[in-house]
Amino acid sequence: MTKLWQAPLALSAYVEKRPLTQAFHITGYTFTESEVLVVCLQDGERMGRGEGLGVYYRNDTPSSMLKQIEALRQRIELGVTREQLQELLPPGGARNALDCALWDLDAKREGKPVWQLAGMPTPQSLLTTFTLSADEPEAMAESARQLSDARALKLKLTNDHRNAERVRAVRAARPGAWMMVDANQGFTRDSLQDALPAFVEAGVAVVEQPFPVGNEHWLDGLNSPIPLAADESVQDHRDLRGMVGRVQVINIKLDKCGGLTEALTMAHMARDLGFKLMVGNMGGSSWSMAPAFVLGSLCAVVDLDGPVYVRTDRTPGVSYRDGRIWCPDEVWGGA
Repeated sequence: MTKLWQAPLALSAYVEKRPLTQAFHITGYTFTESEVLVVCLQDGERMGRGEGLGVYYRNDTPSSMLKQIEALRQRIELGVTREQLQELLPPGGARNALDCALWDLDAKREGKPVWQLAGMPTPQSLLTTFTLSADEPEAMAESARQLSDARALKLKLTNDHRNAERVRAVRAARPGAWMMVDANQGFTRDSLQDALPAFVEAGVAVVEQPFPVGNEHWLDGLNSPIPLAADESVQDHRDLRGMVGRVQVINIKLDKCGGLTEALTMAHMARDLGFKLMVGNMGGSSWSMAPAFVLGSLCAVVDLDGPVYVRTDRTPGVSYRDGRIWCPDEVWGGA
């Protein structure tokens, strides 16, 4: 349990926008900028920072998140622990930004980096996927060729009939890359069955969130030859048991579940239930990647490429080399 420090906190919270390098397309959405809520907690000379993007498909936006934080300003500034925060705010981006700011601040108070406070092993660089925006097959293949340093690719697919073509085109462009696909709820059971032979032939390793939320029963008896991952269908630990026997991988995102505290709870519970773990992101800067990087050492799949797609990142920031992400303690969460 974290300590409740007596000194009052000074809270700063604001919305920040960072343009993307190019428009990013997924099923039903196009993004042109990364809009985030930044939360800073100051305790004398020590400051903790957190960043949250929210969950766009649940109308959890940085502006609504800011209102959540401001409504609790007095309570927060009087002092709050990470455990108390789980009861004060629901899962989502506001709690994520505040929870991560508390972790960062506690690391400075305790003189230990966050990974030590969380009981995690010494960090190592992590192989991460690099995401291809949904597009015409040849355009996606060209994007894959341009990501020449990437060793793992995540293909965003759509709800049309060209997904098999997209996968074949990218595989031809990058024959040696590890590959997964993400439908963002865009498949029907029939369209997935039609596409699966092409996915198997191309060596797709994971199919993420094939079906819309609310239609998880479509997974029953599917017998996919490729492991399936749940993203939108699992927001926090309360959704895990309902996916037992339906998927093999759980994608944990701090913006969905509401911060590193809940993410760690989810990770241990999911592993106990027999799931493999994936850590993902909703985008954002290095301040969003760094807390997720702490969780990454527990995960079979890491998808932490958000800063690659924004025009400007934090300084210092995470680095990418040979398809791997590295996050020094000084980016976030250092003593």
